[in-house]
Amino acid sequence: MEEKNLLEKLVEVSPGMEIWWDSSPVIFKNWCRKMLDKAAPQDREVLQRQFDRMYDENAPEKQLFRGVTTNPPLSLQAIQDDPPYWEGVAKEIIRENPGIDTETLFWNLYKRVVKRGSDMYLPLFEKSGYKEGYLSGQVDPRSVFDKDAMLAQALELAALNPNVMIKVPGSKQGYEVIEELTARGISTNNTLTFILPQLVDCARTVQRGLERARANNVDLTRWRSVITHMESRYGDLGGLRDFAKEKGVELTEGDVRLAELAIFKKAYRFLEENRLPSKMLSCSLRVGPKVNGKTRIWHLEEKTGAAIVVTCPPVFIEQLINFENPQDIVFEKDRIHEDIPQDVLDKLMRVPYFERAFAEDGYTRDEYNTHPALQRTAEQFSKATQEMVAFAEKCLNNA
Repeated sequence: MEEKNLLEKLVEVSPGMEIWWDSSPVIFKNWCRKMLDKAAPQDREVLQRQFDRMYDENAPEKQLFRGVTTNPPLSLQAIQDDPPYWEGVAKEIIRENPGIDTETLFWNLYKRVVKRGSDMYLPLFEKSGYKEGYLSGQVDPRSVFDKDAMLAQALELAALNPNVMIKVPGSKQGYEVIEELTARGISTNNTLTFILPQLVDCARTVQRGLERARANNVDLTRWRSVITHMESRYGDLGGLRDFAKEKGVELTEGDVRLAELAIFKKAYRFLEENRLPSKMLSCSLRVGPKVNGKTRIWHLEEKTGAAIVVTCPPVFIEQLINFENPQDIVFEKDRIHEDIPQDVLDKLMRVPYFERAFAEDGYTRDEYNTHPALQRTAEQFSKATQEMVAFAEKCLNNA
């Protein structure tokens, strides 16, 4: 095993890039332990040093992870990681709130997970002068089309800690919430975003919110904005290949990855050229494709040199740590400004699903809510949230 993992090598050639942990920080220690247990004996010392560099309580300003993305389904992982502890927390909440119902217990449990995780990153938040160390706490995925509910939830989450960044979906109603939160100086992370019109809309929405904030002399010293591109959820979950087949176009795995990268790079260029304050966040990453018999990681390789956030779930980090031939991955400088091959783009532009996603005005705000990737992701997240609600119900029944 090499001393530095692929994420560390990526950051070395990408000034301004931040690697974030895509799960609750609460599970990090147990995840490290499980990884060490599975590792070959000769790799354990190197692996332990890598983990020590990922999250460092004693020197947070030097650690690899510069922030966290999470949501109710990911917070469920924290509960599943230590059920007895969280059952005890649930009992405490029930004692303090006689007559509490299941939904209220769920929401209070979720806020406890967000609070505990954000506490772990407060030292980095403070050491960085409030620029890093944010934890994204997402509004309830079941409220994706309910502006008033999302705004109320957002304000509760923002009150938990100064480094809680509110994760708001890219629905029509979500952008109204993002503008209002920005106007109040509350940090936001735009999620459930897949297409260029959403990414551009968010950047402009944030700009309008900032103008309102400045006009009202709102304190912006602890404010940040990131705009998430859920890459493989656009290509895979959204059904790019299926839409291409309808038009007689056959796409390879590589074509799908390049389609996602084309949208991301165009959005990155838009923010850069217009000097907008939001930062792109890359998530839903995949290892692949295989080229000439060798596995590549285009989702990382094509972003070198980008001043962006790259958020990685434990399963993806494990894939990188155990990557069979890490020497095959050479991070060339400044690939973020290289366009995808023209022949691939020409093929993709024959597919309306991509053509519209790649145009700034390809969708109106009123159409976001009907996009297949948004609908399917919202449905998945809502179902996963129900699992956390079920845990709350079980605790309530056993109280």
